[in-house]
Amino acid sequence: MSDSTTSRHTALHDEHAALGASFTDFGGWDMPLKYGSELAEHRAVRGAAGLFDLSHMGEIRVTGPDAATFLNTALVGNLAAIAVGRAKYSLICTPEGGIIDDLISYRLAEHEYLVVPNAGNAPTVLAALQERAAGFDVTVADESAGTALVAVQGPSAQAVLQELVPAEQQQLVAELKYYSAAPATVAGIDVLLARTGYTGEDGFELYVPEDRAVALWRALLESGQGHGLIPCGLACRDSLRLEAGMPLYGQELTRELTPYEAGLGPIVSFKKEEDFVGRTALEARKAAGAERKLVGLRGAGRRAARGHYPISVDGEVVGEVTSGALSPTLGYPIAMGYVDNAHAEPGTEVQVDLRGKPAPFEVVSLPFYQRGQ
Repeated sequence: MSDSTTSRHTALHDEHAALGASFTDFGGWDMPLKYGSELAEHRAVRGAAGLFDLSHMGEIRVTGPDAATFLNTALVGNLAAIAVGRAKYSLICTPEGGIIDDLISYRLAEHEYLVVPNAGNAPTVLAALQERAAGFDVTVADESAGTALVAVQGPSAQAVLQELVPAEQQQLVAELKYYSAAPATVAGIDVLLARTGYTGEDGFELYVPEDRAVALWRALLESGQGHGLIPCGLACRDSLRLEAGMPLYGQELTRELTPYEAGLGPIVSFKKEEDFVGRTALEARKAAGAERKLVGLRGAGRRAARGHYPISVDGEVVGEVTSGALSPTLGYPIAMGYVDNAHAEPGTEVQVDLRGKPAPFEVVSLPFYQRGQ
């Protein structure tokens, strides 16, 4: 459980406590793990809607004439190629090609981006961006402390939002594309509304000034009551993203891994002109090929695999589990893990050591779950 004496609190901490949340430390923040049943919260997101507090995430604004060129140097993706109002999933890597963090960057204007790193990595990413900004005409500003972030995820998310925006913004909400963002007014509060998420469902993430977070949270909860929306914690967020095959930093992604082991090679852009940090190392890794690969694993029994459990074939260890759970949606154990290339093909039978007892698993393609299936 959490140690609230050392963990940071979001602006919504008292709201969570009033709703009976159980808390846990995550990235140095005291965050709601669940409010009641994590299974019920998971199912609400798959069938209706869930409301999440993501205010522990970082927000870094990059502005200036060189913003696009700078980000193309600092990150592995081609940020200059995305249109205003669109977003891109990318990585920031070490000179050796290791993953410092995975993050989303929103292009808000021609020379303005909002970069959103993960909670525990936000200070590291900020420092790296500030260091890499030398020589560029850009300003790198940390806006994390003044910004709150909430997410509405699930098939009813659009309906919840449309009840709270002015009539002239109804169409904006309905037509906002996946990985796009636009200014909007929700419950009379100005937000940056993004159609992004980490659950495998349709949904929105709302960036709001910290002093308006409570009012926004309460309005979304009230509007959502008629649509089956409930508050959701990090426990179901983890099981949802695992079903969707989405990596979690610190588990599937680390500084010891490059994008090629993680199956994120297509994110790396060698077509752009900029000599981005890690380019030489990643070109070499791409040419040589990764020796291991991130795969999905489906269990034949009922017991779930967990992080760091060994994966073996005929008694020989060939990999390690990074994340695992009994899938609430699918009804069987699922996991992600790294295995040697020789055993990475879907259909390969492996064993996972479940605390001394080998259990049969099969390598499968990711994701485990796709919306509409």
